Parts: sequence; structure tokens; C-alpha cells
Amino acid sequence: MGKLTGRNILLGVSGGIAAYKAAELVRLLRKQGANIRVVMTHAATQFVGPLTFQALSGNAVYTDLLDSEQEAAMGHINLARWADRILVTPATADFIAKIRIGIADDLLSTLCLAANAPIMLAPAMNQAMWHNPANQDNIETLKQRGIILLGPDEGMQACGETGFGRMQEPEEICVVLQNTFSPQILEGCSVLISAGPTREAIDPVRYISNRSSGKMGFALVDAALEAGARVTLVSGPVALDLPMADEVVQVECAQDMFEAVLERARSHDIYIGAAAVADYSPANFLSKKLKKQEDETVLTLKKTPDILTAVASLEDKPFVVGFAAETHDLEQFAKAKLKNKGLDVIAANWVGQREGGFEDDRNALTVFWNGGTHRLEMASKQILAKRLLELIVERYHEQSSTKNS
Repeated sequence: MGKLTGRNILLGVSGGIAAYKAAELVRLLRKQGANIRVVMTHAATQFVGPLTFQALSGNAVYTDLLDSEQEAAMGHINLARWADRILVTPATADFIAKIRIGIADDLLSTLCLAANAPIMLAPAMNQAMWHNPANQDNIETLKQRGIILLGPDEGMQACGETGFGRMQEPEEICVVLQNTFSPQILEGCSVLISAGPTREAIDPVRYISNRSSGKMGFALVDAALEAGARVTLVSGPVALDLPMADEVVQVECAQDMFEAVLERARSHDIYIGAAAVADYSPANFLSKKLKKQEDETVLTLKKTPDILTAVASLEDKPFVVGFAAETHDLEQFAKAKLKNKGLDVIAANWVGQREGGFEDDRNALTVFWNGGTHRLEMASKQILAKRLLELIVERYHEQSSTKNS
């Protein structure tokens, strides 16, 4: 039996090319034991036929608000009351705007207005539409109302462009949906997460940095929020939309991140250092742009403060989780870092490989702690974050039980 056995999922499909992915999602949800009813907008039927969803769900597909047979029994109200969750995949920019304003001119939008069940939207649209200020304003308003946004992801789009707006994959949506029915494993806990790179200024134009995108750290923020935690994010400069954490602190350099993290560490139960903090910074900042004159130049660097070691050394420290990105001898370096920095858990991953690592949407981790190891296989960073967080929570509660016994 699957994790969604007996759950009633109303799957809405709006009119975008990503509607084909909804068919795979129905298959996955039924495999998990869910009861599925599909509601399609008329535009959606131009991309995928209702018969496809009827065959996959095992139920009739609903398309009309004013269906004479259903309306006699207030069918749209019955459907809204039946659902444990309403999940719209894909959610187009048009549909998102309608939900924000409160328009109810078709069956799916009417259901969303009439429902008491949690609503989840998986946006899918062209990258320019996603970044349009009107759409972003709609998105922020829906988030504030408690509607759960799944994605979108970054990648190649049907129009041939690349960017944010690609619908989250069905497997990832299924995992998030499962988690909404799961006990909130971090309820009552506070989690501090640092993410992204840092930039160490050479002069007003140039800086030293690395290839960290912040994707893993941001995925951990989302996973911790879903698990019921109060979450603070300290983020270096990234090209990502900021998550809806309880507090977001944006910093530039390693020293700024060090100060922001140390200021907040004692007031949190868990610290996850997912940021790729620069190891060195220019010893002297040049107030004027360094001109290209000599064939060679020398730049003197100094070590940046070690955030993980500093947090782990606090007298009333939180549970400390570090990351290690390695090109070779992964286990040896990760275990040494775990011991030398006094960490509770470390998650290590390969970089420079064909798949995974910096900037990629997928990754794999090997997690180490004193006396234990666990391998998390290659998956999207959203799924990987949830699996890693489950491991962290296990270790955190085990350590807490030991201290209290």
C-alpha cells in the first residue's frame, strides 16, 4: 500500500503544454493508493484528451461548470468537499491570475474558490511570463494566502527558451504531496540554514567566488518549512527567487555571513551550513579598479573565518550539519572535516562529475556522522533535501534523547 492510500486528490489541469505531465502524475498517485478525480479546463482538453485521464484515474473527467446532470446535485460543491487536496498541474499564468483575483468562470476555478482543502499549484509557463512583475505579484499574494507553490524549475522549455517556468517533475510533486499528509517532523523546532556562494571583493569591479547556485540550500529551506520548522535563511548572492522563510538575511562576503550566522546560531535548534563559503579573501581591498598592465600580478589572500567551526564551538551550540564538496578522496576528507570541525553530521558530494554538484538540478550525497554512513542516491535537489532532512532529524532526536537520559 502506498503513502497516499485512501486520500482523495482532486487534480486540476489547465491549458498549457505541460498538461501531458499530469497524465504521468495521475499514474504515480494511483500507484500510491490515492483516489483521483480530474477536472480539466476547456483549454487543457486541446492538449490532452479527457479520455486519457479517465483511463488513468478510473473515474469520469469533469470539464463543465454547468453540467445539467451534476448541477442538479451541486456537483462542483460536492467535488470541493470530497477533496483532501486540490492540486493544479500545470497552473498557467492565466489560471494563477484568476485564482488571485477570485474569478470563477469555469469548473476548476469555481472549485478552488469553494474548497476548504489545501490548494497546491505547479506553475508552468514561458520564462518571461514567470518573471513578469504582474505574475510575480500574483504568486506572492497566493503564497501569503497559504496556497502551496510547487516550483517551477529551471530548464529547457517547449518554446526553445531556457529559464524558470518549467513545471516541476511528477515524481517531485508526488513526494511533496505525500509530505503534506505526513507528521511534521520538525514542528516546534527552529532551523538556521546558510546557502549560496560568497563574493570576496578585489576592487569595485572584481571579486573571488565559486559556482554554488544556492539550489540545495534553498531546497532545504522548503523541506524544513514543510516539516513544520521555523526557518531562518542566510543567503549569499544567488539568481534564485527567495523562499518564504520566516527570516531571510542576504549577505555578500564570508565575513558578513559569519556575523549573520553567529548572531542567530544560539537561538536555533539546528544549523545546516549548505553555503559554499570562500576559503580565502583578498588581504587588501583596492578602492580603484585594478588596471591590466603587467603580464602577471600577485594577489595576496587571507583565510576567511570558519563558520562551521565557530558554531560548533559555541557553549550552547545547535545541532550542526556541514557540507563537503570534493573532487577526490570524498570519504577521507568528509570524515576529517566532521571530526576536526566538531560537526554532528556532514553531507558530502562529488563536484566536477558528469552529473550532480554545483549548478545542477540533481545531486547525490553521502552522509556521515560519528559511527554511521548513509548514501542518498542521485535525485532532484528538492527530493534530496527532504531525504537529507529526514536523516538529520533522526540524528538530532537521537542526540537529544541521549542528552536527556
